[in-house]
Amino acid sequence: MGYQSICLIFIFIKCYASANENYCYSDNIKCDKKINRYLFYDVNPPEGFNLRLDVYMRFAILSNKMMKSSDPTLNGFKLVLPPWSNLIHWQYSDTPDHIPWGHYFDLDSLKRFAPVIEMYQFFNEHPKTYSRVTIDEVYTLQHFEDMFETGNFEDRMQIDKCRKKQNISFFFYNNITANNYHCLSYHGPVTKLVQLFLNTTASSILINHGEVSLHEYFGNKVYWQARRSLRYSKELVDIAADFRREHLDSTDEKDKTLLPKNWEDEKPNRKPRGGPYVAIHLRRRDFLRSRSKEIPSLENVAEQVSKTLQRLKLQTVFVATDGSAKEFEHLSSLLSRYKVKRYTASEAFRSKYKDGGVAIVDQIICSHARYFIGTHESTFTFRIEERREILGFDEDTTFNVFCSDDRNCPKSSVWKIVY
Repeated sequence: MGYQSICLIFIFIKCYASANENYCYSDNIKCDKKINRYLFYDVNPPEGFNLRLDVYMRFAILSNKMMKSSDPTLNGFKLVLPPWSNLIHWQYSDTPDHIPWGHYFDLDSLKRFAPVIEMYQFFNEHPKTYSRVTIDEVYTLQHFEDMFETGNFEDRMQIDKCRKKQNISFFFYNNITANNYHCLSYHGPVTKLVQLFLNTTASSILINHGEVSLHEYFGNKVYWQARRSLRYSKELVDIAADFRREHLDSTDEKDKTLLPKNWEDEKPNRKPRGGPYVAIHLRRRDFLRSRSKEIPSLENVAEQVSKTLQRLKLQTVFVATDGSAKEFEHLSSLLSRYKVKRYTASEAFRSKYKDGGVAIVDQIICSHARYFIGTHESTFTFRIEERREILGFDEDTTFNVFCSDDRNCPKSSVWKIVY
């Protein structure tokens, strides 16, 4: 066998052995061998539905950036969406649900911004030699221990000592484990994680405590592209539309809130009028404990809502709240001269969509109101404000929050849409 033949065989073996990489080199010959690479992320378990959406946007922006990279080390990653399961604010049975994102969101819309896949799609793509799935590398993000003491908020990251016990089960699955665990002290935008991916041949990477990472540029054009792509599923939009039409005399045509089929086709717009009702988001439960001085009494809420209805010459208020049925009944009695509406899900709906589905229907209905009042510093309120910006409502009808009992009236942060 000649020298050239032996060299070619050696090159082939070297490329074959590099199957866990996107490509391999041997002298001047490049061997392309595209394989699937997967980026997972997870969030601190106590975090709620709407904060998790914000973390999703951070990782979608990261994936969008890597997808557009000319470096094959980066552009081969798929972002695996963590299923919705056992959120602390939701009512659950003992068995985790693992609700796919497609129950809540339009996956085709998400994919127009980032290369996302569901967890079950990852399982379908994963080699079925063994039932157990092993993630190659896990990085648990943690804040720098000295950050708040020294005031050093510069962007930085380093492999560090783990300050908390590491989780060895992931996404409430019994068959997912990992090989290599690292704790990464981290401060900076999520896109800084690119440095990790450039220096590893791992085909699957999990970023734990993804909420520690920050937006690269909060509120810029790319942020709003990620947010606009985060459209709700057609079924939930239709359910909310039916409720609006039957109970609130509200349709997209009359309210001037029609959007194009694809989010990429949306244009700057300040034409919406909204349905003939005021919508409020009234956060109770944990805020009553943690922010007791900021959360108004129901009597105060009724007074503020009544004044708004009178000023706008409206007769209907829609209430989105995590408060009890008793609290809602009391508020309704205080507003007895008006029509007070609330979305009540059927048992079949709750069985399929859980509390997340109810939250989304509430947010859609609030987004289409003539006027909206929310709860200060609630991410639920913030998601509604964002959606109203996408629809094109005037600032004065959107960024409003309830005053506290001591007449402290905080201002909602105004983040205007950028195209």
